[in-house]
Amino acid sequence: MTAPHGFSISRYAPERGTLAKLAARDSVVRRLDWPILLSALALSFIGALLVWSATRGRTELNNGDPYYFLFRHVLNTGIGVALMIGTIWLGHRTLRGAVPVLYGLSIVLILAVLTPLGATINGAHAWIVVGGGFSLQPSEFVKITIILVMAMLLAAKVDAGDQIHPDHRTVAKALTLAALPMGIVMLMPDLGSVMVMAVIVLGVLLASGASNRWVLGLIGAGVGGAVLVTALGMLDEYQINRFAAFANPDLDPAGVGYNTNQARIAIGSGGLLGSGLFKGSQTTGQFVPEQQTDFVFTVAGEELGFVGAGLILLLLGVVLWRACRIARETTELYGTVVAAGIIAWFAFQSFENIGMTLGIMPVAGLPLPFVSYGGSSMFAVWVAIGLLQSIRVQRPMTA
Repeated sequence: MTAPHGFSISRYAPERGTLAKLAARDSVVRRLDWPILLSALALSFIGALLVWSATRGRTELNNGDPYYFLFRHVLNTGIGVALMIGTIWLGHRTLRGAVPVLYGLSIVLILAVLTPLGATINGAHAWIVVGGGFSLQPSEFVKITIILVMAMLLAAKVDAGDQIHPDHRTVAKALTLAALPMGIVMLMPDLGSVMVMAVIVLGVLLASGASNRWVLGLIGAGVGGAVLVTALGMLDEYQINRFAAFANPDLDPAGVGYNTNQARIAIGSGGLLGSGLFKGSQTTGQFVPEQQTDFVFTVAGEELGFVGAGLILLLLGVVLWRACRIARETTELYGTVVAAGIIAWFAFQSFENIGMTLGIMPVAGLPLPFVSYGGSSMFAVWVAIGLLQSIRVQRPMTA
């Protein structure tokens, strides 16, 4: 068939296909949740400045290069954003089919930590050093795996229309699969990560519509497990000391209580507007240990003051608020459960990290999402953002 003026219609078929692809891409971009994306980027940018301030004078850490940690933090953020884009491209539904493989890989990685491949950093034997100054903390990715494997099981029959809520047998299977990696991580021991995973499991159960008896039983099991772990002496001395310092802030202020005391001094000295970026006496004097990772919030409190620290809280609040909207608006239980697990993860880990710097939570060695320095943590939280965006992008359009 020939169009007017002698032009073949088939000649332009590829162009129509290209236009369709462009339209589809434009639709994806428009349906992204931009508030959550921009807030996460802003947190990573603020984190880069805080990490730079905390490390530019630490020659014993940066090998004489004041930009060493700044460059790596920006690089980690870039890789994290790329992982987010890849997650959106694959889609949470596609990943649903790959959950068994991801779960098996996660188990292999955390088991590898318990072999000679594992390394101890900051008291926790939770790392695999891969060379070139890079290290991997598999427990960060286990958080994602637990969310996905539990969501896959709990939502399968509900999304298929066979059940209204997950039955007891399904819940038991989901909890068993979550308990296995948690038990391995506990052997490292990485108590902070186990605490986050326990909160994730609780959040997932609540969102799935499982019986309240499971939720109450899980809380009871958590309390009983904490007592048992303490009684059996499974915690390392440094972990016991952290809880002792939390219970009694005046205990050994130059020893086990040093970190938290210096953290409170740094935050308290910032006042309303702070001393100014790169001008904090506690930060430049290197009085607060691990300021680029666990105690990065102290840099914000001292140098950016109440206003700067409040901005970080506001941005984290936006991320959680938009994640709640995504969880509520999706039409499938699987998406709701995945989003709820991420909300529980981000909310508890942020509260624990900031709380330990203020002395209202025990020191648990957890990074502040998007802000703290660390590749594994940065990659994991951006993959989580990718999952949230995928849930939003793939939900049916409403009239």
